[in-house]
Amino acid sequence: MTKDTERALKLFIVLSRASKVILEEAHKTSEKHGLNPTEFAVLELLHHRGRQPIQKIGQKILLRSGSMTYVVDKLEKRGLLERVFCEEDKRVTYMSITQDGVNLMTSIFPEHANNIESIMSSLSTEEQDQAIELVRKLGLSVKNLS
Repeated sequence: MTKDTERALKLFIVLSRASKVILEEAHKTSEKHGLNPTEFAVLELLHHRGRQPIQKIGQKILLRSGSMTYVVDKLEKRGLLERVFCEEDKRVTYMSITQDGVNLMTSIFPEHANNIESIMSSLSTEEQDQAIELVRKLGLSVKNLS
């Protein structure tokens, strides 16, 4: 095995392990409030971006359509989301966050943001900026391989 291959494998393992522990810690806030990570991601998207076509939500949070329907149905049953049918195109259904959903996200999101800031605080501002650029560059290069 070449040094380049060994380095690439080590980087892959380090990124994978770091991602796992960071995500586990980041999800603690939403889980404490009875939301799994996917439910939180849907609510966060709608809270910050407004109503969205159901198909686009899955694309934005990287979720398959079958799973998306399940998550949306669960959140709708809890009264946190509602379906809004498009008048111009009957094939399109929007999801909109309800007032209960807004209230929940307003109470959870500041704690979530503080938790993320705390997780990332082991890196300096400059290191965070470098990490953003390096990880973005890596992600884009892999996307271009496809």
